[in-house]
Amino acid sequence: MTLRVREARAVVGAPVAAGDLDIAGPDDVLDAAGCVVTPGLVNAHHHLLQSAFRTLPGTRGVAMSRWLPTMAEAYARARVDESLVYAAARVGVAEALLCGVTTVADHHLTWPAAPVPGDTVALARAAERAARELGGRLVFVRGSAGDDPENAALSADLIAGARAPAGVSADGMVQVAVGPAGVHSDSAETFRLLADVADRRGLRRRTQANEQVDVQVALARYGRRPLDLLDEWGWLAPDVTIAHLCGITAAEIERLARAGVTATHAPGCDLPMGWGIAPVAALRAAGIAVGLGTSGGGSNDAGHLLADARLAMQVAPLAGPPLSALDVLTMATAGSAAGLGRPELAAVAGGDLCVWDVGGVADAGVADPVAGLLWASPGRRPRHVVVAGLVVVRDGRLVDADESEIVAALGRRLAATVH
Repeated sequence: MTLRVREARAVVGAPVAAGDLDIAGPDDVLDAAGCVVTPGLVNAHHHLLQSAFRTLPGTRGVAMSRWLPTMAEAYARARVDESLVYAAARVGVAEALLCGVTTVADHHLTWPAAPVPGDTVALARAAERAARELGGRLVFVRGSAGDDPENAALSADLIAGARAPAGVSADGMVQVAVGPAGVHSDSAETFRLLADVADRRGLRRRTQANEQVDVQVALARYGRRPLDLLDEWGWLAPDVTIAHLCGITAAEIERLARAGVTATHAPGCDLPMGWGIAPVAALRAAGIAVGLGTSGGGSNDAGHLLADARLAMQVAPLAGPPLSALDVLTMATAGSAAGLGRPELAAVAGGDLCVWDVGGVADAGVADPVAGLLWASPGRRPRHVVVAGLVVVRDGRLVDADESEIVAALGRRLAATVH
């Protein structure tokens, strides 16, 4: 059984020339004439629940101290439960697939008030069900944002369940990880107990650090910088990925490199939140694998990773040397996959790929079609998307779902509780 991608103009991230490309999958043929084929994009940092809370009044151009309670009020009004998580995840994963993202890491931080650990499993499974129905890969990060440490750890253990080693499902479509929001919200005990779960289950660990608020809170509360605390708490290690890293020093970059930590850049969140720009070129030059993420709709409002890749490329000179389009495309594929411990996700031959049309008016005059993917069209969407050898987007439309129904379902769910 083979899926053939025919007559591509260029293939990125595969040891083959442009032309016919065969991968494992059902018998099928995708027309890639005049197109560029890339591995599926990997969104290494998202908050899918926030797909239901975009452009909220009072969340733009404000300090984090105001943003957090505004978002919290919105969550409380909507009542976070299985139905909301499912509806928001369907929107977020559908948007991702339509934008060429085949894997989404969902750092889920928002739980019902005083959650029962067993009940949190249903919320995690709701996100998983949404992704599976659409054909996307999901990394569910059992996060904590000031949760009770023991409850958070028990919840993470239950969510991981009896999955295969490294928390990956047998078919590779779902992965579980753990992730406190950061030292600004979670205690040393939370970090320790979630690390214990990760060690016992073989899970990856993820957190956020050195956003502006993170540095301020760490200095005020502990008299130390966030990475000092993460080091002391055992969270500078090869199985850890840290998102944001805007306010980081040269010495701290060397420290992360020695520890083998991976990083995630999220400029579409960091810039509007006023956190600054991570020195991505310096991180990569130090040997740190850097992935790319959009973060959530509460800060970014979009899950368009290729658009954020373009933004990362454009703003890089403000924080150091420039990045090429291929550099940033590599971040959005191999860099993100490395942070998940899943290098196979960044190989076209592994069955996750995107076919990008580069024959339109936006690409007229473009000398390098690969560079043009990012430079020439900010809102570009793929023609076809394949996940695990199965076509999930064909000719720009979801194969297994109706986009308008997904939008309407979230609207109905919000209207039932907000109004």
